[in-house]
Amino acid sequence: MQNSERKIIHVDCDCFYASVEIRENPDLRGHPVAVGGMPDRRGVIATCNYEARAFGIHSAMASAYACKLCPDLIIIKPHFDLYKTVSRDIHRVFADYTDIIEPLSLDEAYLDVSNCQKCHGSATLIAREIRVKVKEASQITVSAGVAPNKFLAKIASDWNKPDGLCIVTPDQIDQFVRPLPVRKLHGVGKATAARLQRMGVKTCEDLRRFSLADMNQHFGSFGGRLYEMARGLDPRPVETNRRRKSISVENTYDNDLPDIGAVSQQLPALLNELQAHYEKISKEYAVSKRFVKIKFSDFTQTTLEKSCILNGSSLYAPDYFMGLAVRAWKRAEKPVRLLGVGFRLHDLKPPKYQTQLELFEKQYYSC
Repeated sequence: MQNSERKIIHVDCDCFYASVEIRENPDLRGHPVAVGGMPDRRGVIATCNYEARAFGIHSAMASAYACKLCPDLIIIKPHFDLYKTVSRDIHRVFADYTDIIEPLSLDEAYLDVSNCQKCHGSATLIAREIRVKVKEASQITVSAGVAPNKFLAKIASDWNKPDGLCIVTPDQIDQFVRPLPVRKLHGVGKATAARLQRMGVKTCEDLRRFSLADMNQHFGSFGGRLYEMARGLDPRPVETNRRRKSISVENTYDNDLPDIGAVSQQLPALLNELQAHYEKISKEYAVSKRFVKIKFSDFTQTTLEKSCILNGSSLYAPDYFMGLAVRAWKRAEKPVRLLGVGFRLHDLKPPKYQTQLELFEKQYYSC
């Protein structure tokens, strides 16, 4: 059910890491700048400014390839402690308007301002004021989307980037959503977009031709979500108590692992690291599945997971993870660029005792 009474703001910092680095070094302004791993260590781009994006550079691109697209690209290693500090400054601004805040990452969050009395209760005026105060507090710009629900607010925040604001009022929802490309819908990746394309669906208006039963038949439980989004519906509340769903460690190697034998040699170190991280939270979460992630030399990737049934074996049994790795590797049988291991988690805390995750928990970066 749509709650048109809600006033949701999605705030998204513009090129956050790069913007912070440029703030620290104004001489970088006007130059193509990226934050990420170094090209000679097979790093990847975490983010880049708009000058770099003009060359076709984007996040998750190999740094070496980015440098081919833009030989003058300036790549800076990330400084996460600095980004966390700036993010805290930004969230202090948010907290002046509401305590219903759902952080998605260091640089974006949902705010429910339905009951905020500042700015005469106008979500539009609140969003404008937040953007001004964030710039004053951090010297970086943010874009914001204002809408009656999270789905629309997130899309709207990307509408007028950078340093933009987009408002979708309840009476504008239909005209905003109908022409929206389905690839913009949350959860629609390349595979789902291709399936929808084969069904003759390019926009939300096309998607509306299908009944809820049709969507469930084609896409299972996700079909209902697609049905709602195509009509601008999203009943999800802004959640202040976000909990972990998984934990993992991964490494991108300077040189490709040529075969499954080389993969097996790298697993023990990753499993030791995974064990160290999980033991810190093992009283709060149980392991429901174990998984292996592989990214091949051609940048295709695959993840294989299996429900956790120990039968007396160790949670971190190398033979078990090796079995998953072998099956995952056989899907392409190519050299391996990245290898990861992890757990899907089941929350042991009853909902009423769940507390918010530390927003600035350690981020693991390897390149």
